[in-house]
Amino acid sequence: MLYVWIKTFHLLFVIAWMATVFYLPRILVNIAEAGAEPAVKQRLELMGLRLYRFGHSMFGLAVLFGLTLWQGWRFLAMPDVVGAGHWLHAKMALVVLLLAYFIWSGRALKRSIRGETLPAAKSLRWINELPVLMLLAVIYLVIAKPF
Repeated sequence: MLYVWIKTFHLLFVIAWMATVFYLPRILVNIAEAGAEPAVKQRLELMGLRLYRFGHSMFGLAVLFGLTLWQGWRFLAMPDVVGAGHWLHAKMALVVLLLAYFIWSGRALKRSIRGETLPAAKSLRWINELPVLMLLAVIYLVIAKPF
């Protein structure tokens, strides 16, 4: 039963973090399109900064519960859900890429707050599609455990 609760919380925090990974670049697009409307731009930057901080918290909690799922069999009466599977290494590599993307988005937001320019809105829209593909691969790896 403990395993199910830990997995539930891990999924909850992963979903919350992924929401920030998806939405923060969308806020960047809106900032890039705000143009000469400083009040709109300032409000979007504040929203983005709060979302970025929230995302860091959600990522930290997702990692904490994920590590417990991974190593919980050692110190809690939980099953070894990973075994000898190498799918976890591929999943973790994709999570690291998603984290790098999230950090890049946060740094772009902070550059905007400092008055520096963002990439073009069209470029940001294309970049915004990358985490969807990475998440699709993560989900496949977790469900299929192909190797």
